[in-house]
Amino acid sequence: MSSSSQPPNPGQLPSNLPGVSAYLTGHNEQGQAIVQSARPGKWTAFDGDKMEFDVVYTTSQFPADLNDDKDIQAHDALMGSKKLGLVNPGGSVCRVVDFAPGYDCMMHRTRSLDYGIVLEGSIELLLDSGEKQLMHRGDVAVQRATMHAWRNPSETEWARMIFVLQDCKELVVAGQSLGEDLGRGTEGLPASGNDK
Repeated sequence: MSSSSQPPNPGQLPSNLPGVSAYLTGHNEQGQAIVQSARPGKWTAFDGDKMEFDVVYTTSQFPADLNDDKDIQAHDALMGSKKLGLVNPGGSVCRVVDFAPGYDCMMHRTRSLDYGIVLEGSIELLLDSGEKQLMHRGDVAVQRATMHAWRNPSETEWARMIFVLQDCKELVVAGQSLGEDLGRGTEGLPASGNDK
């Protein structure tokens, strides 16, 4: 059963999690704020249906240009191009990610500064040093271009996180430039291309 009154989105894998909707605001002719559009989640499954993504929104420049809905047009064009990697060069990505029970995602790194917030269940953050951090609903990981993975420790329930990924400058540690490294499970996902 869904943990809210919103039923799962069409094509969404876990039935115990609610559907996702994005509500884009704007302005009417009098300059007052309005809900300009509502967009239900559109999910893409990865790694044998053990992980799925819903890209809520993207920006392609910083600061974003909201005039004449340029940001919405840029988002729609990017999503239509099927060329979005994990990171959007020069911009940001807001993405909801669901993890199957007992699932370990791939060890990976993006060249980005990410905020990862646990929405449902618990998630274990795994780092390539061997360090682990168990995170619960409401906890936030500030992911700073490190090699990491996520593990859902529950054997019965899906878990959900929301991520906001922001492009960042080249990171050099111990004289080595640390670029994107995606690992297994993301076949079909383009490289971000922000570390070239």
